[in-house]
Order: sequence, then C-alpha cells, then structure tokens
Amino acid sequence: MSIEAVCNLIEKIPILTIFGVVRSVHGLMIKASANSNVVSVGTQCQIALGNHRKLMAEVVGFEDNQALIMPYGSMDGVRPGARVDFFDNQGEVYPHESWLGRVINGLGQPVDEAGLLMPGKTAVSIRQSPPSAHSRQKITQRIDVGVKAINTFLTTCKGQRLGIFAGSGVGKSKLLSMLARYTDCDVCVIGLIGERGREVREFIEDTLGEEGLKKSVLVVATSDEAPLMRRRAAYLTMSVAEYFRDQGKSVLCLMDSVTRLAMAQREIGLSAMEPPTTKGYTPSVFVELAKVMERAGPGVSQGTITAFFTVLVDGDDHNEPIADAARGILDGHIVLERSIAERGHYPAINILRSISRMVPACHSEGEQTLVRQARRFLSTYEDMADMIRLGAYRQGSNAEVDEAIFYYPQLQRFLSQHHIQQVSLDESFQQLQKVFDVHEEVHQESLHH
Repeated sequence: MSIEAVCNLIEKIPILTIFGVVRSVHGLMIKASANSNVVSVGTQCQIALGNHRKLMAEVVGFEDNQALIMPYGSMDGVRPGARVDFFDNQGEVYPHESWLGRVINGLGQPVDEAGLLMPGKTAVSIRQSPPSAHSRQKITQRIDVGVKAINTFLTTCKGQRLGIFAGSGVGKSKLLSMLARYTDCDVCVIGLIGERGREVREFIEDTLGEEGLKKSVLVVATSDEAPLMRRRAAYLTMSVAEYFRDQGKSVLCLMDSVTRLAMAQREIGLSAMEPPTTKGYTPSVFVELAKVMERAGPGVSQGTITAFFTVLVDGDDHNEPIADAARGILDGHIVLERSIAERGHYPAINILRSISRMVPACHSEGEQTLVRQARRFLSTYEDMADMIRLGAYRQGSNAEVDEAIFYYPQLQRFLSQHHIQQVSLDESFQQLQKVFDVHEEVHQESLHH
C-alpha cells in the first residue's frame, strides 16, 4: 500500500469511542444500552464476540432507551453483556479512481483477492440525497446501449432510469450482460443484490470479461448474506456511481435486483416491529425504493447516471406491489415475457408492453415515423393473432392486416439479437429501415410483373 493510502487510513481512525453492552437478542434484533447523543439511527458499531472476533452491525431503531441493532453477518457468538463499540459516523465510504476493475462487498471491502482498496480523500455518505430537482440538468442526449430493440423502440437517454421487469429464467441476466458490455459509457457500476453466489464469478469472467471489468466497479451481496448487508450494498452501488458522476463522467448503473432489496428491507422492517402491509411488505420498503432509484439520473453539472434496475416479478404478475411501485418511479420499463422466451426469441422483450418516457422527444421525425409504423404492424398482428393461427382470417379481407402479416416475421427477426452481437444506435435504425425497404422492393416487383 502507498504512503498516501496509509495516511488516508490514519486520518479516518475515530478519536472518540462510545460503548454499550448487549442486553438481549430476539431473532435478528439485538438490544444494547446506548446512553449517548452520538448514537442515532444508522450509526455503525462493533460487537465483541470473544477470541478477538468482531461483528459489524448498525443501529436501526430505539426502544426504551435501548438501541435496536442488526448485524451485517451471522449472529453466532453474540451474548448478553458483550461490549458494543459505537462509531461516530452514519455509514461513509471513500471511493477512489483505483476502484475500477475491483469487486467489493456492501461495506466497501475487497472480495476479489486483489489487495486492499485505496481510499479516496473525500467521504461520501451511502445515504446521501439526490440533487435537488430544480438544480439537475435536463436529459437531452441519447445513449447507445448496443441492443437494437432498445435503441429503436425504447431509445434511452443519458441520465434516464429504466426498469427491466421479468419473471425468473426469462433472460434478465443475459440482457444485463449485453448492456454492461455494449453501452457507450465512461464507467459502469454494477450492484448484484441478493445474487446467487455461483453466478458472481460467471458474471465477472464470462459476462464482463477482462475489458469490461477494467471500466467497472462491482458491488456484491449474495443471497446468503444478512438483509442489512444486502441493503447496504444497494446504497453503496449508488454512492460509487454518484462519485464518478460528480467527476463529470457518463456512468451506467446496473442493479440486479431491486426486488431483493425490497425483500431485505422487509426483513429489516419486520424485525424493527413495523406493521406489514401489502403482501407483507412494510411501509418503509416503498420509501426506500424511491430513495434509491431517485439517486440515479443527471447531476448538477455534466455527469449523468443512466440506470437499469431489474425487477423480479412474483409469479409473472407485473402488477404485484414492488413492480407497480417501481413503474411509478422510473422513466420507463422493459417487459420481458416468458411466452416470447419459450419460443427461443431473445432478448424476450414485449415491445408493445414496454415504454421509454424519453420517446418520442429523442427521435427525429423520420425515426419516429419508422417506429410508429413498426409498432402499428406489431399491434395489428397481435390483435388478429388468434384468428391468423386458426386460419380464420382470409388474406385480402383487410389491407392493413395483410401488411402486418407480411412484416411480422421480419420485425421479429429484427428484434432478435444474439447476446454476443453488438448493434450500434445508427445501425439499429438502418436495419429497421431495411425491413420496410424489402416490402417496397417486393411491391415494385409485383407491379412490374
């Protein structure tokens, strides 16, 4: 470690330590004495477990002059009378440029066996508020994500926030991998919240690869970790993204998934005796979702955070509480449908149910005409799909339906894309234009004959 890094660490050693003792343990909650003005909700602490072991934890509430504490790890070894050291901070992190290419946990500690992280000089709160609404820059510039279905029908702008809504096994991870590799950005910050431990290494080595990892920071909290650690990993993901945004960079933030963040917050809320509401989710869940998602977007200067949040819909019900709340917060939604994936069509995006709220403002007049025409044909075909499949529709009965039948297979081929294939923004519109040029050529040939 460099001398600069050592000096930075020394500066961060707390001067004052406030301590209490564990009074009782109930489920995931630890009650400890905390008679000090320093201790508040969000204060971090360490619990002595014996044999010089320490358990990191956080204050989540108070009851009868006692602090309600939840741990970041396993509670094995916690006992009444154990010493609790409280720290005078509210969860701060010190990001640095050297974090690019690294994999860290929710506490900002490295988990990639590549040595210690160099801390930056400026503290960043993991719970900081987004810039005020009137001071943020307007969203104007398009961003190339390398996926032609999104580039054309769901065109995304720098600083926009979209949700990817899908059930399990429908292709969310594949779509995220394409966005991580192909999006035109300066920095990519990826939060894997409640992810399967098996998939983390696959995502790093197979999805990102060496080149993708060089411009990325991964924050990982696997499904076996404590709910507080999973929630903190989501906070840290946004804090790291904000650090690079404030340097004027174009940041891509990917979070998989906000549903597991909501589940973690539900566990925390229930342990803190919050009343359960819809499907057992506590009121604080919906507050936390808005706080996390609003932190993405444009900054007050040139930097932006373009964010894609995945939402794991329960039982393929796209109106379940978390999906419904996320749709109301975000600037668009991409719906992945199981029936499309079952046909071997990837990415399994249902174009008619998906929307980007930046469209049509970010399209030229020609592009908007092209997209509107394609959507009309897709919609017409879907309306008549049952009759067409049953053979009940007679060709020539309706000119618009005839055109939709002609274009539908070509549009489906256009919307399909292999995950190792990248298609630029300009090339996406060119390929869509060619779909309609084919019809014109066929029409001219029929007139000639």
